[in-house]
Amino acid sequence: MRALVMEELKKPLVIRNMPDPECADDGVVIKVEANGVCRSDWHAWQGDWDWIGIKLPLPHILGHEFSGIIEEAGKDVKNFKKGDRVIAPFTIGDGTCPYCQSGHHNICENIQLLGFSTWGGYGRYTAVPSADINLVKLPDSISFVEAAGMGCRFMTAFHGITDQAKVTGGEWVTVHGCGGVGLSAIQIASALGANVIAVDIGEDKLNLAKQLGAVAAINAKDGHTTEAIREITKGGAHVSVDALGITQTCQAAISGLRKRGRHLQIGLTSREEEGMIPLPIDFIVQSEIQLIGSLGMQPSRYPSMLGMVESGKLKPGSLVTKTISLDEVPKVFNEMDKFQNLGVTVVDKWEVKATV
Repeated sequence: MRALVMEELKKPLVIRNMPDPECADDGVVIKVEANGVCRSDWHAWQGDWDWIGIKLPLPHILGHEFSGIIEEAGKDVKNFKKGDRVIAPFTIGDGTCPYCQSGHHNICENIQLLGFSTWGGYGRYTAVPSADINLVKLPDSISFVEAAGMGCRFMTAFHGITDQAKVTGGEWVTVHGCGGVGLSAIQIASALGANVIAVDIGEDKLNLAKQLGAVAAINAKDGHTTEAIREITKGGAHVSVDALGITQTCQAAISGLRKRGRHLQIGLTSREEEGMIPLPIDFIVQSEIQLIGSLGMQPSRYPSMLGMVESGKLKPGSLVTKTISLDEVPKVFNEMDKFQNLGVTVVDKWEVKATV
């Protein structure tokens, strides 16, 4: 199959013909129709996250935001067949551990991460293990491109906003970092009736955030983020979201909360922090701040999210600002070095790029 391959960390990704994936008895092979270009891929390419146990054998095919059509189903698969349109959460559970058995497949004790533990969606074909437990059927009304836009960032934000932070109508929510997951959180929280404030250093990102439902936008370059949040909300936000995972965004998010506020941490850290960020502990204690983590989303929550998409209450397709060919992905990775990307970019063209 034709695939975009990482052969060395931080070195240019290259197009190669790679072996097609094999189909496990309990798994499926998917023909990938669309795959989102996510910053998590960039982190893996940079060699980040070895401090949380992610170390990829090379060569490797990244890509964890994919949707497509089942090409082959294993003999033990009961709920899916060849030709089904599907989407998969990037967090794969084994179905047997206590967390899976209580419905939390996204934090399985033996978790696999599609595109990290396995070869992913930058290949024309990819395999998903334990399909009956982890795979989700994609409604005909939702395009593959829109589905790819939900594959990691959108569904992660949905779980975080609805299940973990439990955002309700009328609350003030600040979202720090308006990349794909931050913009998703803005749209989802707005759809739930919250008043969302977008915080970023890029005016283009803040403008898009307002188009997606943010009632106010703060450019963090001026250094007065906390004061601006407290003025707009008349005392502080009920919920803050760090969608980036760097010291500045995490500290600013927590500092802008009112008493008994809830902080939702979605962004994972980079090489600079390696998982450790100093926090205003006295403020957290005195104000009874809640700190909430969130990772991916379990398959059982997909029907709620997909139902809101089908009804038009959520529009993940509006976050997709560009569709590209597989050959153009390295350029997007290079742009991520300086946070130049806007919205969500999706690969939906697999043919050889024409040369002039």
